[in-house]
Amino acid sequence: MILHIDMDAFYASVEERDNPSLVGKPVIVGGSAEGRGVVAAANYEARKYGVHSAMAAGRAKRLCPQAIFIKPRISYYAEISRQIRDIFEQYTPLVEPLSLDEAFLDASGSEALFGSSAEIGRQIKRRIRTELNLVASVGVAPNKFLAKIASDLRKPDGFVVVEPDQVQAFLDPLPVGRLWGVGKVTGQVFDRWSIRTIGQLRQLSRETLDDLFGSSGERYWQLAHGIDDRRVTPDREAKSISNETTFAEDIAELDILRAWLVELVEQVGRRLRRHDIKGRTVDLKVRYADFTTITRSMTLPEPTNITQDLLNAGVELLTRRLPSRPLSVRLLGFGVTKLDDSGRTQQQLFDQPDRQRNQELDRVADQITAKFGKLAIRRGARLEKEED
Repeated sequence: MILHIDMDAFYASVEERDNPSLVGKPVIVGGSAEGRGVVAAANYEARKYGVHSAMAAGRAKRLCPQAIFIKPRISYYAEISRQIRDIFEQYTPLVEPLSLDEAFLDASGSEALFGSSAEIGRQIKRRIRTELNLVASVGVAPNKFLAKIASDLRKPDGFVVVEPDQVQAFLDPLPVGRLWGVGKVTGQVFDRWSIRTIGQLRQLSRETLDDLFGSSGERYWQLAHGIDDRRVTPDREAKSISNETTFAEDIAELDILRAWLVELVEQVGRRLRRHDIKGRTVDLKVRYADFTTITRSMTLPEPTNITQDLLNAGVELLTRRLPSRPLSVRLLGFGVTKLDDSGRTQQQLFDQPDRQRNQELDRVADQITAKFGKLAIRRGARLEKEED
């Protein structure tokens, strides 16, 4: 069984925990509503007004004028994320982080020590609450896809177990939009066929789905039948390290996309450095509103785990290597492949003084974050960026 553990409104919940006077009030973590800020997270009180992550802060302010805006403390959140991961790793080494606030775990090999996977999920959820005073939603299921849906089904503070013999009973009543990859355009196709639930979709043949969606048809057929063969892959064993985010609302503004890219790059860089791994090829993934997905890659002169090196390449791919399209972006992803953990000293092909300075900045930032997480260490173009 696979666990998907997702922290509820993570950034906002951390701020509420540290400042109890915020509890019960709409809280938005992000940039200034007066500048070109972006919503990084919103608590459930703010979400009642239609506020969501990736929304322009100015619009969020119009939707919820009484909201309390707080600048993100990404380094602090990263430190708390490490504390959460420490709890995970006391139960299983098979932890695959997706971002600061969610991860997949495979606890099958630990059941003899700690009980069933469901019991392990309950223990982890309880420890996060008692030790960190935060709330996680947990899904336990036979594969990643099902576990992810399960964790999201009863948020906040959810706990859902899908037994192997209950997969179709679990999936069939759910709206077809729960399937990965079903966006606005795909949903319109399903509407024309009067397909509202996963159970209705499951009645379609593979051939029909192939005709409707081309290469994506096979994936929809598998997901509708609860099939997902991907295994949980820890960072150290991965052939690539990546992170991506699907926006609640499509984004057209390049400044906002760059701000999100910064956070994705920093998370990937920290994961590389945590395991003393470097990568040579940088990948950018963009999914547009019509669900067209484009990837672009750049091979660097040498392997690196320096955030600034990765960010420079990511910005180049985002701003200069993508085709000109009028559509907004639905998903943004950043990853590093061709990983190297040999530790060999490579010939320095980058500008040496700048490279050494950036390496030292990463080292100090990682060190301070590990020891003094409450200190805010911010990179210039991050989510709270208001000037450019």
